[in-house]
Parts: sequence; C-alpha cells; structure tokens
Amino acid sequence: MLHDSAHVPKPSLTEVLFGWFLRLVSASCFWFALNYWAMLIGFSHGGAGRFDLLAPEWRAAATALAVLYPVAAIGLWLLVSWGPVIWVLAAAIETVMYEFYPGMLDARPLLLVLHGAVAVTFVLFRAAILWQRLRQARQVRVDSP
Repeated sequence: MLHDSAHVPKPSLTEVLFGWFLRLVSASCFWFALNYWAMLIGFSHGGAGRFDLLAPEWRAAATALAVLYPVAAIGLWLLVSWGPVIWVLAAAIETVMYEFYPGMLDARPLLLVLHGAVAVTFVLFRAAILWQRLRQARQVRVDSP
C-alpha cells in the first residue's frame, strides 16, 4: 500500500536548534510579561510601578508590553512566523522606553544587550538555515551538468 501523504523532509540540526532557541526566547518573554503585570498591579518595585502612579508615557509603554510579551511568547513557542515579529515590536518599545524615559524605573543596560544578542542570534540562525536550503536545492537539481 502506498502512502497517500507527501513525505516531509527531516529537519536539520540547525532547524531543531533554532526551534529550541525560539522556545527559550518564548520562556523569557513570558517571564517579562509576568514582571510587567506584577509591576502594573503594584506587586513589585515596592508598589512604585503601579499603573496609577506611572507617568503617561510609561503607562502606555508598560501596558503595551504587558500585552505584547505574552502574545510574543505564544507565537515563539508555536514557531509561527508572527512570533518573532511581535517580539521585535516589544523589544523595540522596551528599548525606546529605557533609552528615552530612563527616569521612572532603574536603568537596565543588560536588558538592552540581551535584546541585541537575541536579534543577532536570530539573524544568524535564519542565515544558516537559508544557506543550508540553498545548498540542498543545488544538490537536488537533476538538470545540472
């Protein structure tokens, strides 16, 4: 009996590692989301980060991040294409928040380095996967001399 479904190629080691990397970033996004929710309800920062005590620009940014980070975490965990897009949006908002409005909460230079390292690692993984797929496409061609 023949299989009626198409055979899906086995993912390469790079693709498997990329999936684990995205899931690790997903877990960190969930952690960031919990931190923002704890800050907004007054559970952390000694209650100084409660929503009603924040400046308007921090209210907007912190609320957006409290919503974007869990959405990014779900998208990254499911390995869907919109997960990294939402993460980039959240990381950009957080970077702008800590660079242009640093007075409200303590500075977090390590967080900015972390976002940069994740972005660079993501680009390197995507480049490696693209290179592998191009190399495989050249090997599979039957009309090559």
